[in-house]
Amino acid sequence: MENRIPLIAGNWKMNKTVPESIETVKTLVKLTADVQGVDMLIAPPFTSLWAVGDVLKHTKIALGAQDMFWESHGAFTGQVSADMLRSCGCSHVIIGHSERRQFFGETNQTVNKKLKAALAAGLIPIFCIGETEIERETQKTFSVLDKQLIQGVEGLILDDHHPLVIAYEPVWAIGTGKTALPEQAQEVHAYVRSLFAKVFGNSLAKKIRILYGGSVKPDNISELMGLPDVDGALVGGASLEPESFNKIIHF
Repeated sequence: MENRIPLIAGNWKMNKTVPESIETVKTLVKLTADVQGVDMLIAPPFTSLWAVGDVLKHTKIALGAQDMFWESHGAFTGQVSADMLRSCGCSHVIIGHSERRQFFGETNQTVNKKLKAALAAGLIPIFCIGETEIERETQKTFSVLDKQLIQGVEGLILDDHHPLVIAYEPVWAIGTGKTALPEQAQEVHAYVRSLFAKVFGNSLAKKIRILYGGSVKPDNISELMGLPDVDGALVGGASLEPESFNKIIHF
């Protein structure tokens, strides 16, 4: 790793009421009080953002949202803007998660709009890319990632002051218990970094953090984190229990 600080992010998805969220995060804050040299982040549901953000003030754990809309305000029922997220204490936002693409019509073009809006508002996007099982079996992994990355970042202005995090999440490994083999994960992460370098240059590519997401658990995190181009993890189910998430953070 080129002095890239690892980032371990927990995506709670559609889980936990507000009281449950507060209880979980209070426990997590205590468990992770000794953590050094690892950045930590929690992305609870929208309903819990303010309450969780309140608990996380003056702690080492950052707050992220699971999605956002690209417009700043207006007649968009059910949507949430970047400024609304900032007002809850968010520093990060997950954009383009495979579940948003699969169930809610997210496209590379809408991802691009959201990335631009997030960066303009001062949020750090966690930009998700990944292939399905069929795409991997038919040797389309790299062409799919090519399109997702290139179309996603089109027109973005990135530098040290406007950072971006990439999360590679093989769709076939999310919630299935399957995990990419270490050599598969490293191959894809190295490819994504080289692709990013073609667009934004080697200097920025060496600094960008690329997370792995897909059935990350306490028993496979250390092997994943030993790979040269894996800079952290986007954790789903295993982030819901503070004890298991803490084990992952202490990889």
